[in-house]
Amino acid sequence: MTDDRLILSRRTLLAGTAAGAAALALKTPAWALAADDPWDLAHAISGRLEGLRSLPEFLGRQFHQFRVTAYGAMPCQIVAIPFLYLSSTTSGAGSAPAAGSFDCYAAFAAAITACHHAGGGRVVVPAGNWYCAGPITLLSNVDFHLASGAQIWFSPNPADYAKYGPYDFGANGNLVQSRWQGNDCYNFSSMVYAKDQENIALTGEDWTSILNGQAGTLYNATNCWWTWKGTAGADGFVAGQPSEGTANALNLPIGPLNPALSAAEVNLIEFGSASGGTGNSYTKDSSYLPALSEANIPLEARVFGVGHQLPPCMIEFFNCRNVWLEGYQVTNTPFWQHHPIACKDLVIRKVYANSIGPNNDGFDPEACDHVLVDQVTFNTGDDCIAIKSGKDTDIEYGPAQNHVIRNCTMNSGHGGITLGSEMSAGVQNIFAENLSMENQNYATNPLNIAIRVKTNLNRGGTVENFHVRNVTLPNGINLVPSFYKPLTGSPIPTNTVSTNQGGVITLDCDYSPGSDNVRIRPPTIKNITISNVTVTAPPGATASCYQAIIVQGPVAADYNGLTSPPPTVVPVENVTISNSNFGTPVNTATPIYLYNIQGLTLDKVTIGTTVYNSVLSA
Repeated sequence: MTDDRLILSRRTLLAGTAAGAAALALKTPAWALAADDPWDLAHAISGRLEGLRSLPEFLGRQFHQFRVTAYGAMPCQIVAIPFLYLSSTTSGAGSAPAAGSFDCYAAFAAAITACHHAGGGRVVVPAGNWYCAGPITLLSNVDFHLASGAQIWFSPNPADYAKYGPYDFGANGNLVQSRWQGNDCYNFSSMVYAKDQENIALTGEDWTSILNGQAGTLYNATNCWWTWKGTAGADGFVAGQPSEGTANALNLPIGPLNPALSAAEVNLIEFGSASGGTGNSYTKDSSYLPALSEANIPLEARVFGVGHQLPPCMIEFFNCRNVWLEGYQVTNTPFWQHHPIACKDLVIRKVYANSIGPNNDGFDPEACDHVLVDQVTFNTGDDCIAIKSGKDTDIEYGPAQNHVIRNCTMNSGHGGITLGSEMSAGVQNIFAENLSMENQNYATNPLNIAIRVKTNLNRGGTVENFHVRNVTLPNGINLVPSFYKPLTGSPIPTNTVSTNQGGVITLDCDYSPGSDNVRIRPPTIKNITISNVTVTAPPGATASCYQAIIVQGPVAADYNGLTSPPPTVVPVENVTISNSNFGTPVNTATPIYLYNIQGLTLDKVTIGTTVYNSVLSA
């Protein structure tokens, strides 16, 4: 990349110009707008995806089997161990493969390669326990299948996921191309990985077909994947240990990496102010990667892996087409449980996403087109479903679009269904129906928000055509508020609105603004319909939520770019909520909170003893 390109891309985005805004605009195809009923499009999407299994490339795989034992795989013995982390907040005794267990990495890879070269088929892992010290990398026309009672125990040692990637970065390891929280990079491989493949499947017989990431199992005397979160008081935090939230001396100042940047631009990226600042907080791995994106540093220079603490996802497919995921369980995952990136035509069904560590989202499709989520059960340490499309300047794969989510169960998590927060390329044509948000763990790990959009003036993006219907919450949601923390100069006082938990429907356009130094991209949220949501209080409680409906539109005062006047900030518009009963909120004084919204239609909406039939703006 030349300095000229760096100058154009960087200054366009930092200025927040019309050209930058145009780069983020969504183009809704004409056929998507033609139907009178938006759910006609949902039926077309799901109908197309249900036909994946009838493609010739998927047929007959059960008759062309490649058993991993024929390629040298041997089962391992499972033994009791005295200590591991069981969740973000609990620890105790557990199990792990015995020391010196046979490593099935090479056998799994050989079976996949043989299956691929034979034209396709099914690689079968028989019942039993299997240890794998490296990633399972899928190839086209391969169905990697776990029999009933088969459990793969992945090595908990991060170094094992920097051994086999196709990109050799010396001391950082052999890495894969990835995205971490919406930003492009080279990093550790996920436990199951594929890139640029088609007609691939990951399947199991039932929920005893388990992929176990062992993310809470120590790889040295102190650390595991989960301790890398570095959250004081949780996740196995130990002061002084490396984490994604700890300054990293390997991360160099931004200015010399792109000499085309002005001092003011560098200051904004590093400190959140054109006038500068002090400290090295921006060198934290979790802050440094987005800083590289804002500075328009090319992918080739965004190298993490060994020496850094950005944990990989459990299952990550990059730029793949015709993907089928079905019938297995994932548990103890280092980070997000499923993360397809820029994939087209993907189905996930009858999977148990069961991991309650830090950032253990269940399913995070990013910049994917045509996705069906069907009969999936979620028990997660973060969002159950979070639909994403990139962050900062990393929008090259376009929007997330044409997703259908149906017949799913959400037992716990931060958000039941969430759009964002990494959504800089936009999200459109998302349909969700027949969701049972059971909140079974309401006493210990409650569901925080049922239906959520989260973005801010950093993440930006356009959300449009988001439709949800038939959602039940028999045990309510989190009754304890977690209040929005405004920046200095915000028109919204502190402790006003509980955007982070406690709202059944939360459209938050100023999500965690203090975590982003560069805030130059106003989001656009429009055309949302939500109907038939029923919320009841959990046993022993009189309230069902903290607040029922929260719409916090974009906060113009948060803009900190280098041009004046700043870009136009538009309100949330055209939102309809109908035929719903939210029960009784804890905050009876303000059951509905609105800021910067034009046209919220409430039609037969019951909150407490009041029925709302009105159009509201604020």
